[in-house]
Amino acid sequence: MKNTTLALSLLLTTYTSALFGQDDLPELYDIAGEFAFVRIQYDSYYSGGYYGGPWATDFPAADENFLRGVARLSNVRVMNKPIVLRFDDEEIFNYPFLYALEMGRNGGLSLSPAESENLREYLLRGGFLLIDDFWGEQQWDAFYRDFSQLFPDRQLTELNSSHEIYHTFYDIDGPQMIPGRGGRRGFGQAGIDIASNHAIIDDDGRVMVLVNWNSDMGDGWEHTYDQWYPTQYANSAYQLGINYLIYSLTH
Repeated sequence: MKNTTLALSLLLTTYTSALFGQDDLPELYDIAGEFAFVRIQYDSYYSGGYYGGPWATDFPAADENFLRGVARLSNVRVMNKPIVLRFDDEEIFNYPFLYALEMGRNGGLSLSPAESENLREYLLRGGFLLIDDFWGEQQWDAFYRDFSQLFPDRQLTELNSSHEIYHTFYDIDGPQMIPGRGGRRGFGQAGIDIASNHAIIDDDGRVMVLVNWNSDMGDGWEHTYDQWYPTQYANSAYQLGINYLIYSLTH
């Protein structure tokens, strides 16, 4: 993967939930689209969980709905099916954007030396990793134990609302708390109602890793069509996700 800036002509489109009530439009997709959604499969310290492990939560509905949203709300051509890869797979170098979630569950993320080495190289070459959907201090600590060894000389820095990543496509006032499907309106898990974004920055000031803490974009995407899931949170999930995507393609 080359660390180059891509010239994108962006078609701004007003977001409404009605867009997702339409049938899929085949012309929006491309068998070799310029954007493929790559979900990361990873090991946790404790096995088990829904769908065989936390990494597969919301899969594939969230991924497919997000691809539909990218196709409809921008002129980025997409592949209509997600791809699943591991951090130690050389194929990750073909894709500028990786997505992983729930890395604080089941004892936290367990990275092998090969995974750490390959992921570190991927990020330093210009790749972007979005980590979503884990909640509270206990899950943060479980995630951070292994992940902090990836770049021991770099800190996870909290981003404020003025950072350009919130203004690349949509103008967003910083991180947004997006509750999971089981959360009460206005609250995430365990009563948490404030989200934050933390990032690992490279030597040129580029965000290599963005950690979406105390927020669940994946549920916002997955439950696009769910009449019981508040539309405002689904909207926020697409707006944030598209901003992160556009940032990854242009930095």
